[in-house]
Amino acid sequence: MVVDLATSAVLASEGVAPDGGGCHLGSGCGFPAPNGDIFFFDPYVTLTVLGVDFHINKAVVLMALGSVIIVTFFLVAFRRPKIVPGKTQLVGEVGYLFVRDGIAREVIGEEGDRFVPFLTSMFFFVWVMNFMGVLPFAQFPVMSRVMFPAGLALIVYVLYMYLGMKHQGVWGFFRNAMFPPGLPVFVYVLLAPIELLGVLIVRPFTQAIRLFANMFAGHLLLVTFSVGTWYLLSPSVIGILGSAASFTTVVALTGFEMFIQGLQAFIFTLLTAVYISGSLHAEH
Repeated sequence: MVVDLATSAVLASEGVAPDGGGCHLGSGCGFPAPNGDIFFFDPYVTLTVLGVDFHINKAVVLMALGSVIIVTFFLVAFRRPKIVPGKTQLVGEVGYLFVRDGIAREVIGEEGDRFVPFLTSMFFFVWVMNFMGVLPFAQFPVMSRVMFPAGLALIVYVLYMYLGMKHQGVWGFFRNAMFPPGLPVFVYVLLAPIELLGVLIVRPFTQAIRLFANMFAGHLLLVTFSVGTWYLLSPSVIGILGSAASFTTVVALTGFEMFIQGLQAFIFTLLTAVYISGSLHAEH
């Protein structure tokens, strides 16, 4: 009996019923709740460069695939631009103008035009990486792995620091951030270290974590209700109704997740523009 219980527990953890069939309600196995393992993949290939192992797994392949899709789309859209644009060029122009007018010029001003290519690349890269979470056969948002948004935030941080020190000087950049004018002297005792911490750590950290956490949570919810749809599917009233309700939730969450994917791409790009603007002009 002890052996049978142990075997059942192992099978249940693997999502398999004791009789070898699928894990469903009433089949003898518990609900195989998804955990952190759904965000980790075995590497397809491992490359060793200078003693450092680089694992090529699903997330890396999706990132490369998404990058190729973005580059190919814009090359096709603007390879031979016309005064009267075709469908592909029109879509590309709409995306470019959305970033230029809605983010760059709105936040940075006229100086923002020279950053539009960078901001447009950032927006579409983040959006496509997020969209991989609902794309059939991909079904994994690349930005749900924290190192991807952290890498993008690091790029933004380096650009922010470089532009700030270039336009305001090293001391002027930190002085303008830490000591905004018009405040009582005693306030600076508390405000200056907080602002310094914000410039050096909080801004890049929160920019990365916001994107990562939204994609992580969204993917976990989708997987949980997808597994629940399969688990509840059984020849019973509760099973049929529960499975149908879970499937309906998956459909609704998929639509909501698509909205969040675009929104997070917009927010990440908007914050990038805000930081660029702050580096070009002293913050008051």
